Amino acid sequence: MENAKSVKLVLEDGTEIQGKSFGAFTSAAGEVVFSTAMTGYPENLTDPSFAGQILVLTYPMVGNYGVPGEDLYESISKIFESDKIHVAGLVVNYYSEEHSHWHAAKSLGDWLSEYNIPGIFDVDTRLLTKKLREKGAMLGKIVAEDDVPLHDPNQDNLVAQVSPTEVKHYGSGSNKIVLVDCGTKTNIIRCFLERDVELIRVPWDYDFTQLDYDGLFLSNGPGDPKMCEATIGHLQTALQQDKPIFGICLGSQLMGLAAGGNTFKLKYGHRSHNQPVLLTGTKRSYITSQNHGFAVDTDTLPAEWEMLFENLNDGTCEGIKHKTKPFFSTQFHPEAAGGPQDTEFMFDDFLKAVEEYKEGK
Repeated sequence: MENAKSVKLVLEDGTEIQGKSFGAFTSAAGEVVFSTAMTGYPENLTDPSFAGQILVLTYPMVGNYGVPGEDLYESISKIFESDKIHVAGLVVNYYSEEHSHWHAAKSLGDWLSEYNIPGIFDVDTRLLTKKLREKGAMLGKIVAEDDVPLHDPNQDNLVAQVSPTEVKHYGSGSNKIVLVDCGTKTNIIRCFLERDVELIRVPWDYDFTQLDYDGLFLSNGPGDPKMCEATIGHLQTALQQDKPIFGICLGSQLMGLAAGGNTFKLKYGHRSHNQPVLLTGTKRSYITSQNHGFAVDTDTLPAEWEMLFENLNDGTCEGIKHKTKPFFSTQFHPEAAGGPQDTEFMFDDFLKAVEEYKEGK
């Protein structure tokens, strides 16, 4: 880009990385994390799980296919994972100002500007990623004209910031599912609506135990799961019953906490479309899409719970299940968007458990 203004990325250890501005020419602070996904930036940037984070994309060229136009399905987006960009900032090596794609409606830079999100390019993202892998996720800031203080988003209740404030209803199928929205990705809703359900989407702190439903779903979301005390309390009540429960990402961590276990912060998290996981007790593995910075400590789970999936890169928990009740979770994203769709069958497994529960009542 000709005449691009100079900006810098400043890390908490004092490292300053010079670059050039695209998107909004403004300053922003957050937690600097990286994703190794090769494509899917429209989905990643609108994923509420990235709230408060400055995202480093390791793929060297970004923006070449632009940003698609909006298209709605059942009042939700067909394309994006929420109704706005959630990252605090974006860091790339090479920004392609010119884009070409049949579905493109605007450039990535223009899209960032619409939401006042700063981007910085001409950065050695390989060197930066190596630093984050060695030291772990770090606080940082993109500095334009006005400086801003460093800020740790994990000290905030990010879930309360991204969760809706009212109950919403979708579909009219035979199975009534409550979706506890802690920052849900839109494709989760799409996956349910494609499977003939009535979906009741409730805020993160809503007392869903008072509702009539056949199955309970716990969504993904940003930040430290221990901030969601209200959700954990309601979930503890639900775990005393036998109605099927399915959790994804943050939902898995909430299930672990409600069951009596503990969670911990990963060094630099799992953010990519190529994370291998192993189904416990088998030799079957799956390639999964992931975006999280916390995980369940399986050593702290009660005896009636066990690990369902294991991360083949670092051995951390990628899902848990109850040994006798229809409660299970995944740390990865079966709905993908973007990423491999190898594990979307888990929605079918959940709804099968719902049908079996209804038949057995």
